[in-house]
Amino acid sequence: MKFVKPLFWKSKNIISIILYPLSLIVLLVNELKALNSKKKFLIKTICVGNTYLGGTGKTSLVIEIQRLIKKKFKTVFIKKNYTNQLDEINLLKTKGELISKDSRDEALYLATKKKYELAILDDGLQQKNINYDLKIICFNSEDGFGNNYLLPAGPLRESINKIKNYDIAFINGEKKNNNLYLKLKSINKKLQIFKGKYKPVNLKSFNLKKKYLMFCGIGNPHEFEQTLFKNKFLIKEKIIYPDHFKIPNEILNKLKIRAKKKNLSIVTTEKDFFRLSKQQRKNIKYLKIRLEIKDIKKFKKLLLSKL
Repeated sequence: MKFVKPLFWKSKNIISIILYPLSLIVLLVNELKALNSKKKFLIKTICVGNTYLGGTGKTSLVIEIQRLIKKKFKTVFIKKNYTNQLDEINLLKTKGELISKDSRDEALYLATKKKYELAILDDGLQQKNINYDLKIICFNSEDGFGNNYLLPAGPLRESINKIKNYDIAFINGEKKNNNLYLKLKSINKKLQIFKGKYKPVNLKSFNLKKKYLMFCGIGNPHEFEQTLFKNKFLIKEKIIYPDHFKIPNEILNKLKIRAKKKNLSIVTTEKDFFRLSKQQRKNIKYLKIRLEIKDIKKFKKLLLSKL
């Protein structure tokens, strides 16, 4: 989905109030979907999703979960085949086995047939007809619930009360957000809450004495920018595109010419890099990050106890 977060998602205002009746329709559709009978698959399942649309770190957590438990289970990533999310699909392919189909049900049947033991789904909490073994919801510490409204009046894909049905909440980002923590606990007292930060793993491949032009098209560009600053990158220019934006050759070539004229090196995210064609990647480097989980031993133990 190519979009830039509307500013009115941050707080309740006249635009969100005008759009609120449309949010009631989304609520009704969600409730009707929840009435469908649930399917239980033979393969074990972990679904990592979000309520806030975009930029919550789902894919990073999916990759880290697979790294933590791949020695215990024969794992496979499941990602619904959205043609405008090929960046995430391509990234997951570099981290492990992946099945990407138009239907998650079809992907899970295929994973079972291929005798995988554990499917880790990148997104899918809003598909209520699948009975997942473990449900994890992700938040960005800066955005939280936004203005608390459902789409399109706000950023939420479903009612916050659905958090009662989830096992683990994961809060990503540098910012401390105690209000988010307390709100999550008020909705679901049994919810296990973990926190994480992004840590670069290929810093040594960069010359930090150089000046850089950064570009990205992700759900939370501010987090990437802060990571660069925190790690002493000299960012002289930044270009922000909509989430999942596939850059045309013409635009990218102009970006490269602009950087060359100003003697700037180009840095982007791993997701953005894998969205580019092999030819487009020339003279572009990406900052490879890993999600650093606080209380990782407790997190791993909890994962294994639920499977």
